[in-house]
Amino acid sequence: MPDVIIRNARLLDVEAGELRPGASIRIEGARIMEIAEDGRNLAAGGDLLVLDAAGRTLMPGLIDAHVHAAITTMDLAAMGRRQASWIAIETKFILEGMLQRGFTTVRDAGGLDPGITNALDRGLVKGPRVFRSGRVLSQTGGHGDSAPVSQHPQLCACSIRSSAFSHVADGVDAVRRAAREELKAGAHQIKVMAGGGVATPSDPIDMLQYTEAEIRAAVEEAEARRTYAFAHAYIPEAIERAVRAGVRSIEHGNLIDDASARLMAERGCYLVPTLVTYDQIAEVGKSLRFPAESLKKLGDVLHAGVGAIEIAKRAGVKIGFGTDLLGETHPAQSKEFILRAAVLSNLEVLQSATVTNAELLRKPGELGVLKPGAFADLLLIDGDPLATIEVLCGQGETIDLIMRDGQIFKNQLH
Repeated sequence: MPDVIIRNARLLDVEAGELRPGASIRIEGARIMEIAEDGRNLAAGGDLLVLDAAGRTLMPGLIDAHVHAAITTMDLAAMGRRQASWIAIETKFILEGMLQRGFTTVRDAGGLDPGITNALDRGLVKGPRVFRSGRVLSQTGGHGDSAPVSQHPQLCACSIRSSAFSHVADGVDAVRRAAREELKAGAHQIKVMAGGGVATPSDPIDMLQYTEAEIRAAVEEAEARRTYAFAHAYIPEAIERAVRAGVRSIEHGNLIDDASARLMAERGCYLVPTLVTYDQIAEVGKSLRFPAESLKKLGDVLHAGVGAIEIAKRAGVKIGFGTDLLGETHPAQSKEFILRAAVLSNLEVLQSATVTNAELLRKPGELGVLKPGAFADLLLIDGDPLATIEVLCGQGETIDLIMRDGQIFKNQLH
């Protein structure tokens, strides 16, 4: 792939919230090398591809910090019967759809195995950069425990029950072992289930899961590998327990209150709301055979997410961008922009999906920005997302150029 120069673009500075016309950018390999503004063209020579943006908006690639690319149907019972090869093929198309919607980086929040990331690295899957969490950690009867209630449970104290999605591990030592196993397998970070959830049948939303010591064990093991742990939690008590234990982000957080939000802000813990998944479960969950027990729990969180963002913003919590979609609803990924725009400005929504998520992933200055030294993850948009956030919605129809790591994955420039 030759080095690239893009000329005549309107540069979207997501940190400053400014659109600056007459910009040019030079990409060498996977990195941005130089940016010129005020109509100054960068010198072109040698083996260079020169592209004319014709005034389109040049912006950083988007980041989704909560996806489940390997949960390929909302019919979770059917999901359990699918062969690994079938799931892998479906996962390929789900990830490729994300990239075509402009998401050049995602954090998989559970279920993606190393084979998919190896395929991405080798170009067999034309998808986004992935930060993989591997299997989630759950207590017995927790949000990652999808096994039916047994009349004859096997209660060996040394047992950790594992599936493609989770390790069900009880006690500090078991949690520590499970976290080490995922980190050994190359997980970029560790996810723990700190409270009840919608998708699993046996844990009510207001349930506390894992002791502070158990969560801290996962945090310590992640930190020993120079990474972090993050937590699924809805209610204030679960949020506060996970934050005290040292997690880097709280996922969902729909039932957060002022006190738990203040604690998050004090400890520098991020919130990653996921409004669109509840929107989609309510809209199509029944027709797609989402579990009936889970649909009954949806009402507890469905309309609380917008208020949670307001509470978190008021407390000064950094708000990331996530979607948490399952199976057939992945095409609704970009609807998250519209749902958030009810309580955040367009700029705040864009920042959550770029610079804030880059900080969350510990890649500030490398992802989510356009500046020398950053990865060449960029989009050319036919429109102005600062003025109309809807230009980022749909399946990428307004995105005329998609680049990740300096590689062009879509080019509709003429």
